[in-house]
Amino acid sequence: MSQSPIQHRHTTRRRTVMLPAVGLVVLAGSGLALLAISTAKVGLVAELVGVVAAIVPVMMIVAALLWVDRWEPEPARLLWLAFGWGASVAAITALLINNTAEAVGDALLGNGHGDTISAVVSAPLFEEAAKGAFVVGIMIWLRNELDGVIDGVVYAGFVAAGFAFTENIYYFGRAFAEYGFGDPTTPGVITAFILRGVLAPFCHPLFTAMIGIGIGVSVRTPNRAVRILAPVGGYLAAVVLHAMWNAAATLGTPQTFLNVYFLVMVPIFISGVLFVGWHRRREQRIVADALPGMVERGWVDITDLRRLSNLAARRAWRARVARRDGRAAARTLAGYQAAVTELAFLWHADRLGLADAGAPERENQLVAALVTSRANLSQRRAAGR
Repeated sequence: MSQSPIQHRHTTRRRTVMLPAVGLVVLAGSGLALLAISTAKVGLVAELVGVVAAIVPVMMIVAALLWVDRWEPEPARLLWLAFGWGASVAAITALLINNTAEAVGDALLGNGHGDTISAVVSAPLFEEAAKGAFVVGIMIWLRNELDGVIDGVVYAGFVAAGFAFTENIYYFGRAFAEYGFGDPTTPGVITAFILRGVLAPFCHPLFTAMIGIGIGVSVRTPNRAVRILAPVGGYLAAVVLHAMWNAAATLGTPQTFLNVYFLVMVPIFISGVLFVGWHRRREQRIVADALPGMVERGWVDITDLRRLSNLAARRAWRARVARRDGRAAARTLAGYQAAVTELAFLWHADRLGLADAGAPERENQLVAALVTSRANLSQRRAAGR
């Protein structure tokens, strides 16, 4: 039975107004609860020191992720939501579960063992699940915003950046509360900053990126078994890396920790960077292959081919338009470039047999956006604006 117009309006209203409002309340409530708990444990001054110290590494992570996400930038609202999810919902979920695991471990194995159980078992299993849940949600409910591995890595990275930000605030604040800034004999906030903010700022993003890679592979394969196994494999990889890292820091000697850092984490991080770089070049080829078809249909001017098939050329084009015609024109051009990229990815998915039933409508929307933005650019240029 089809919905009446009134029923449809009510359903749409719930989705567009109620759900975002509820989501914001949950994020804000979780964030305030975490802030109150952390401040109660370390004190207001230490909390403020923790916030300042945590800003530097999170800026490095966000800058790196934005650099990765240049061919088809994800909506800013979703990136903020991903960061907020990691910083609040995932963080408070992990806190509650890890504290419970610690208490159970102390009760079953004796006082002091609970911390080990929490760090090596509970934290990897449940922190990665809480962070990965956001990327799974994007895959299920906002499928058009997740085109492959790069998108999966970006969403997972922003969630993990938010989580690491909240975690670092507490660790830096606790270090300051206990030892102050530190000296050669005490591990104060400076030592904590070097360990977490300089040597290992990308640990949480690296762990959770495995989930993003798994989900990215899942949405880009026609193989049903791979669609199921890739996210599971990504989650297990994240858990194993996280557990290995925590075990080295909790159970091992300083030499063990350094061995894990240099022999495991650094090579995996370098491999991840190379893997992402390969996927970025692959995205460039997808766009370049689709452009002649867009020219044939009259949606793209042939003189724009080179400027659309290269990221540096795109950026230089936007800069020239901004200087000549203003920022509004540059934003219009950015929309034109984004529509070209998304249309290229949609055609690529269709060739692989991965486009869903809504693909034709999505194509019409992208073509309309492309044509409209191109026309607006031409009008601004003709008007001398």
